[in-house]
Amino acid sequence: MNDFNPQIVAFCCSNCASSAANVAEGMKKALPDNVKIIQIPCTGRVEILHLLKPFEEGADGVYVAGCQEDSCQYVSGIAKATKRVTHVKKILEELSIEPDRLNVFNLSAGKGQEFVEVAYEMVNRVKELGPFLQA
Repeated sequence: MNDFNPQIVAFCCSNCASSAANVAEGMKKALPDNVKIIQIPCTGRVEILHLLKPFEEGADGVYVAGCQEDSCQYVSGIAKATKRVTHVKKILEELSIEPDRLNVFNLSAGKGQEFVEVAYEMVNRVKELGPFLQA
């Protein structure tokens, strides 16, 4: 099980999270190879089906990286995303899937190190859970 390399999908807002990613790149901080970044205009645009689809396609974990609640360019985008993540965690639980395979993170634009740490945190969390096995 130690050689398990989970596939993670990350929905990142094009404002704060993407800026943090650029800062990380400038700091020569690399994301894990197994984290696939999907840039979106705002995390508030992530719908329930978007959060479930990666699991259907074989991902082992999913996370949303967005702005701090007080600095969302679209005012309530990250709050909407957080509500949807909470809802999808309940759906996963009802399907006997570990809800910890899904999470949401708030990042500010200048936090490149934190952006990379979040990615590694998700990889390590999902590694502990093991592969996602579809029924």
